[in-house]
Amino acid sequence: MSFEQLGLSTDLLRAISDQGYVNPTPIQEQAIPVILEGKDVMGGAQTGTGKTASFTLPMLQRLQVHANTSMSPARHPVRALILVPTRELAMQVHDSVKTYNKYSALRSTVVYGGVSIDTQIDIVRSGVEILVATPGRLLDHIQQKTLTLAKVEVLILDEADRMLDMGFLPDIKQIIQLLPEHRQNLMFSATFSPDIKKLASKLLHNPVLIEVAKQNSVSELITHVVYPVESAKKQELLVRLIQQENLQQVLVFTRTKHGADRLAQRLNRHEITSEAIHGDRNQLQRTQALDNFKQGQIRVLVATDVAARGLDIEELSHVINFELPNNPEDYVHRIGRTGRAGAKGFAISLVSKEENSLLVDIEKLLGIKIKSEQISGFELKETSVNDSKKSAPSEEQRTKRGGLSKQNKKTNSFVKHGEKVIHFNKEGMTRNTKRANNKADDPLFTQPYISKYADVNALIGESSELNKKPNHRQLSKRPVPALFISPATNKQKKSEAS
Repeated sequence: MSFEQLGLSTDLLRAISDQGYVNPTPIQEQAIPVILEGKDVMGGAQTGTGKTASFTLPMLQRLQVHANTSMSPARHPVRALILVPTRELAMQVHDSVKTYNKYSALRSTVVYGGVSIDTQIDIVRSGVEILVATPGRLLDHIQQKTLTLAKVEVLILDEADRMLDMGFLPDIKQIIQLLPEHRQNLMFSATFSPDIKKLASKLLHNPVLIEVAKQNSVSELITHVVYPVESAKKQELLVRLIQQENLQQVLVFTRTKHGADRLAQRLNRHEITSEAIHGDRNQLQRTQALDNFKQGQIRVLVATDVAARGLDIEELSHVINFELPNNPEDYVHRIGRTGRAGAKGFAISLVSKEENSLLVDIEKLLGIKIKSEQISGFELKETSVNDSKKSAPSEEQRTKRGGLSKQNKKTNSFVKHGEKVIHFNKEGMTRNTKRANNKADDPLFTQPYISKYADVNALIGESSELNKKPNHRQLSKRPVPALFISPATNKQKKSEAS
């Protein structure tokens, strides 16, 4: 089937021909006629199969009746709203809209966060029929009253599952409340989770389900390989793979933004030009890094899952998972950057022992067993039987952690209340923990104490006099022993005696 048979307008066919496209992809072939009829669609297809054009082309044709060259913003209200999760995907979709809309008077623009809103406000206020937006920045414009959604006829959610993963559901619900009740709804994604189906049941009206491939499936042109490796040796193995295979364009995925920055820095130290792209980098930095990667100025682009959906790189041969994603569906989106448009691709994963459960989930999702290979010097150490015995806690350790086991309770049933079990040379011994009541024979503790002072009050008085501290400006009144009588006092006593 050709594009001419899909019922598209002459202007759209000219734009398609300018791009060198002749035949539609399976998702385009099935979705375009249904969308032209005005029906709601829930479309699922692998990334890189022309999913964006499958909703962009029929949308442009349906809005063609509103095309005009008036300078009045009132003549150009927003007629179509395309919501996407990331800035990169927003720019990619808008580029497709501009490409196919080149022979039409319809206006379009894109709004996303990470850049100044002022320049976007000027364009939006001038009037646009097609708006591509991320949910957060769209709500910013609505709060500043720079646009209205009262005239929207088509709502498109692209990569809807990713928007839910990123926590955009409250924003989406708020935006939907501002839309007209009667409109066409299109939802496209590479995967369909239970949450997506629940959202579709509330958003779409009698939708036509279009799936050109099995859910969560990946291209058959992609070769999957797993390298078991210790976590501490992952960076060294990554460098070895890039240098040994002389890879010139590699997309590497990490779980965290900090991990992406750190990995890019260490690759640069090994003279492998690299840059990181993630949510903490501003839009200028992200765009510059992606352009450098596409133009071959850097060999490695280290990215997080947030950036996985919006990266459109032609003829990308290798995707490496430095760390497996926590969500198995994200593996599908990561490796969907390779094996596109009929080209072969390689999906390599460096898997540590701690990530084995994540690998099992991915294999279960894909329905395949991923081939495992090893490189000399990076073998994953397996836990031997002796190591497992050494690591197993002893009976005494288990006793300290959780009390005596049932077996110990039976074995030591002779232990009486108040006695403690002591293990000595693997033999049980008991010790009475109660304090002994036997009286000591020492007369120091058995005989009563008799004071040498007959008058207790005199003792108390003497003690009080001794405990009084003299003032630093007065002489001490403490009695002086006869042994230390001063010579002056002694002379006075002799004169009195004579």
